[in-house]
Amino acid sequence: MKRITLVAGLLGLGLAVWMFAQYGVHSILSLIAACGWGVLVVIAFHGIQVCLSAQAWRIISSGDPGSPHPPAQDVFSADTRSRSHGAACAGGHSRLPLGDYVLLRCVREGINNLLPVAQVGGEVVSSRLLARRGLGLRQAAAGTICDLTIELISQIVFTLAGVGLLLFLVKRSTATDRLMESAVVLLAIGVTMFASQWLGAVAIMEKLLLRIAAHLGWSGAAGIRGIHAAVLSLYKTRHNALTGLAIQLLAWALGSVEVYLILHFMGHDRSIAVSFVIEGVGEAAKSAGFAVPGALGVSEGGYVVVGSLFGIAPEAAMALSLVKRLRELAWGLPSLALWQWLEHAWVTHNPGQERSSCP
Repeated sequence: MKRITLVAGLLGLGLAVWMFAQYGVHSILSLIAACGWGVLVVIAFHGIQVCLSAQAWRIISSGDPGSPHPPAQDVFSADTRSRSHGAACAGGHSRLPLGDYVLLRCVREGINNLLPVAQVGGEVVSSRLLARRGLGLRQAAAGTICDLTIELISQIVFTLAGVGLLLFLVKRSTATDRLMESAVVLLAIGVTMFASQWLGAVAIMEKLLLRIAAHLGWSGAAGIRGIHAAVLSLYKTRHNALTGLAIQLLAWALGSVEVYLILHFMGHDRSIAVSFVIEGVGEAAKSAGFAVPGALGVSEGGYVVVGSLFGIAPEAAMALSLVKRLRELAWGLPSLALWQWLEHAWVTHNPGQERSSCP
């Protein structure tokens, strides 16, 4: 796996270097410099998306969207952690404050965007930290699986809407046909992922992990027992899945505002509808390049292709992608440091063993 990641990373890097040489490094950097203080606006604006995604995660994980936050809003409070765990044991629902999920959402994005983990390592790390916080391993893993699935489905809906709008705004061409085919493939992947969970894929994975753990003598893995039932239970709780889906869609839609702002600051103004299409297709290209660390080169290529349909010069599309990468760095680097801090700050109640289930 490491070898595949290394090869994919080198190919992505080679593609990115080729595009820089092809379209001119000086021209691309000049467009980025033209943004000036606008880059800080873009970086700050992303905070809204982080909070929305964190709230969607909290809702699907807790199974109780209407529950009030704990009186103490200090997300690092040991007393809050204790009350959170007690509430989880009593009612099977998370009472963790939104602040905890915001921090973990930052960690998720930082790991997925900046480390060679195929864009899923952040979910693994954040699930473990969420379990440590008092939610329990089974509940934390189930909530994260549901959130990841709902996020993927919301991205598919967003991408399909973007491709549909693209067909309305421009004439049909080979490029639009390819984008439509990619959208259909993405839709099939999303439907398969969701359906497989209902058909028992999580249960199979659970049994496999338990057998491996038993063979290797790992005691902590017992905490995931019943995760399949937990996943289905979270999907069925009230209208939480639909609420989470709506919030995630809003978060994706705000990404088009980010594109609009970047193009505006670069002096290449386009309508919000065009920005919606660019963001939808650009994020789909990034997801398609999950095997490449940071989707390096793949993401830039996606913006160049869709940007050309709206008369955006390749160097401007490259600059757009790089400003978004600057935003990822601005959020990601502190988030990696935050991850290391949380590993020590969010300690378990029983040293050396994570609390995996309620007594």
